[in-house]
Amino acid sequence: MKRIQLILLLLSIFLNLNWAYSQNEQTALPLSFTEAYAQMLQNSHVLKQANFGINEKEAERKAAFGLHSPRVFVTANAIQMANPLTLDLTPVRDAINPLYEVLGKYGNFSGVPNPDSKTSGALPILPDNISTQVLRTKIQEAQTKMNAGEWDKMIQEKQFATVNANFIWPLYTGGKINAANKASQIYEEEAGLQKDQKQGELLSELVSRYYGLVLAEQACRVREQVSEAMKKHLFDSEKLSEQGQIAKVEHLHAQVAHSDAERELKKANREATIVKRALQNTMAVSDSSDFIPASRLFILKSIEDEDFFISMAMENNPQLKQVDSKRELAATGVKFEKSNYLPAVALTGTYDLANKDLSPYVPDWLVGVGLKWSLFEGTSRYRNLQAAKFKEDQVEQAGLKVEEDIKTVIRKLHQQLGMQVEQLEELDKTLEFAKTYVESRDKAFHEGLSTSTELVDANLLLAKVKIERLQAMYNYDVTLATLVQVCGNPDMFLEYQTSNQVITESF
Repeated sequence: MKRIQLILLLLSIFLNLNWAYSQNEQTALPLSFTEAYAQMLQNSHVLKQANFGINEKEAERKAAFGLHSPRVFVTANAIQMANPLTLDLTPVRDAINPLYEVLGKYGNFSGVPNPDSKTSGALPILPDNISTQVLRTKIQEAQTKMNAGEWDKMIQEKQFATVNANFIWPLYTGGKINAANKASQIYEEEAGLQKDQKQGELLSELVSRYYGLVLAEQACRVREQVSEAMKKHLFDSEKLSEQGQIAKVEHLHAQVAHSDAERELKKANREATIVKRALQNTMAVSDSSDFIPASRLFILKSIEDEDFFISMAMENNPQLKQVDSKRELAATGVKFEKSNYLPAVALTGTYDLANKDLSPYVPDWLVGVGLKWSLFEGTSRYRNLQAAKFKEDQVEQAGLKVEEDIKTVIRKLHQQLGMQVEQLEELDKTLEFAKTYVESRDKAFHEGLSTSTELVDANLLLAKVKIERLQAMYNYDVTLATLVQVCGNPDMFLEYQTSNQVITESF
């Protein structure tokens, strides 16, 4: 009974482990390259960073547009002067006072109208003696008031504070604001081009790692085939050795070959795990995300000629477009430097919000138009303008160099595609020979006409040809991705992948 219970317990543990293993296997879902590409575009930290860069430049462009608007700001000042501001008019008083004194004592006057309404009808004009007396009295009264007046006037206390609302509205800056807006627009467009370039680079990286994983897993299968072949060979050699049909050394050689095959299989599995981790990094998914690549290595039966790709690159390559942006930016820089020769006109205004001990003679508000025109600054303006023009020439030469480099890269990549196709055609022929060679060596070994070494070498040769064939297709796919990236049309790789010109790997 105890034995039966032990057996049932072990069987239960085995079934649970088997179920858990099957559950883990089910989590490894097939993932096509198109799906991996979509995940990468959605999750990539590089592209998210590029999007934030675009948002940054968009905000800067909007900020530059704000230069056209008036600036309204508040200023507060607390001022301490060495002395208060006064206006001393005592010299004026002293100059006028003798005249009042002479006229008030010695002046003779006539023709003064009679101020009394009752007698003015009979006597409209006062007599001279009365006119003189009246006017002298008035002059003396005015002199007294004048001498009693404040002739040393306080204009501004030496300590005072103000709070003012101000505005400045540029009306004309010689083109500086327009140049700043144009430059900010170019920077925003350049940020978008940089994102396109990074997206193309990420496609090449994804192709390298996704199809690198396909290559690694296919290499594992090849190593598994070699391992199975060496296992069978070890079994056969053991039987033949026991029957005395082959020497014991042949059996020992089979054991060594089987051990080497197992070691190479483990190494291939490790390499596949490393590549998978790299692919997960490119896709920006967690290490726990398990999947198996569903797409297969491929080549194309035919592809467009070099001129087709060169023409596409001249129109779409992000680097060339960035050079065009640099050209515009350099031209804008020249306009900006030329604007330094022109005047700047602005509308300004100030309103007194609050003050303490401010002179009552200062107005509550003022509005005006100001002009600033720098007529001479040494040679700095001329040198800066020269530097901006040299920048234009520099960008132009850089653009020509980039164009030539891109054409050279495209020709090189196109030739490499043709080279990979040629290698694959030759490897296909070699693969058939290697298969036939393994079959003949295996038959000869069982008949005692061939050694274990020769059979092992035949199997290793077959594995080598298979892996080289996979490597050639992998190189083709990576080269194709790089080519369409350089042409500025990375999505074209997806079109090639699903076209009727595709030939996938097969053994």
